[in-house]
This record gives sequence, structure tokens and C-alpha cells, in this order.
Amino acid sequence: MGGFKKFLLRGNIVELAVAVIVGATFSGLVQALVADLITPLIGAVSGGRQPNFAEYSFTVNGSEFKYGDFLNHLVTFLVIAAVVYWLVVAPMTRLIGLFDRDRAATTKECPECLSEIPAEARRCAQCTSELVPESEKPR
Repeated sequence: MGGFKKFLLRGNIVELAVAVIVGATFSGLVQALVADLITPLIGAVSGGRQPNFAEYSFTVNGSEFKYGDFLNHLVTFLVIAAVVYWLVVAPMTRLIGLFDRDRAATTKECPECLSEIPAEARRCAQCTSELVPESEKPR
């Protein structure tokens, strides 16, 4: 029983559980945003009609191919992907870029082993090669 308790309380399992819960909640949030705000906005722009392709189909040798449902799912996927990109991915990329820009000013890459070291380091901690600090470099 002790091993099972350790397994359940390991950091990775707890972090994974939190990620799944947050992901499911975020999924509901994005779906509500698209269904309640974005789709009606598309309907307003397209003259009050919301796109619905459910009835689109064709028949070949007596077999009916209902491609309209696929088109509905494809449009929904594209709208959700665009919302996630423009409201989550792009702002987070910009935010991470701001943090990396500030970090880049305080660190540099060792020319010998390519590890990240403080900008004012005189010797690399990984390969022990001698370095010239940024403040002592000629301009």
C-alpha cells in the first residue's frame, strides 16, 4: 500500500492530474467562447445566418455521403484553432519573448561548449574555458 501511495503522490502524477483538469476546463471555456460569441459574430457578419452544412450530401451507387457534417466539424475546428492561436498562443509567445529578451541581457552562450552562462563570467562552469566578460570586451 505504501508503494501505491508514493506512486499517487509523485510530482508527475499530481502535475498531470492538474494539467488534465485545467485543460478540460480551458476546453469548456474555449468552446463556450466560440459558441456564444464567435459563431454569432460570424452569423451577424454573414447576414444573420450561422453556417450549417449538415444537409449537404451526395449519392454514389446508392451510398449516401454526408460530407456536410464533416464540413461543420472542419469549420468549428478552424474557428477554435484561430481563437486559441490569437487569444492564447500569440500573446503567450509575445510574453515569453519579453522574458527571454531580458534574460538574454544577463546570459550568453559559451563559444566552446555552447552552454548558457552569466554574461560577466570569466570561465565557463561546464568546460572551464576562459572567457572575456561582456563589460571588458572592446567596442
